[in-house]
Amino acid sequence: MDRSMARQKPVDRRVLLAGLFAAGAAIGGGYYAWTWRRPFGGPALSVAEAHARAASGDILLVDIRRPDEWAETGVGEGAHPLDMRRSDFVAALSRLREADPARPVALICARGVRSSQLSAQLDAAEIGPLIDVPEGMLGSGAGPGWLAAGLPVVPVADAGALQ
Repeated sequence: MDRSMARQKPVDRRVLLAGLFAAGAAIGGGYYAWTWRRPFGGPALSVAEAHARAASGDILLVDIRRPDEWAETGVGEGAHPLDMRRSDFVAALSRLREADPARPVALICARGVRSSQLSAQLDAAEIGPLIDVPEGMLGSGAGPGWLAAGLPVVPVADAGALQ
């Protein structure tokens, strides 16, 4: 085999690997940007702010995750568990708001994706005022999340009604 051809193969391999790396980075970056976009353009709270404001009664904090998620991590102290997949979600949310319909509703999920999406949908349906908690229980690009912040949790059985 000619020496010039032997030298050419590693260059081709390096170019191929660099191309694959660049393609992977582009796909990964695009996916990250797509998953962390915030469809809801309204107000947002950190988990610490959400906890403090829920404790003071300033907001109605609603945990929209699934029952298996509540069972796994518990529910943030002061939050009302209300599965967003319920067919009567809006009616159940309205029942939670009966005492003070003007009080803002803050939505929290695991990582802020579902809460942002649902906030945008409820806002479009003119249900509000709404606040998103984008860190979620587990953390996101917005922050470490409720659990990592060391905020208190309660078993789902001890959390608010309307599970």
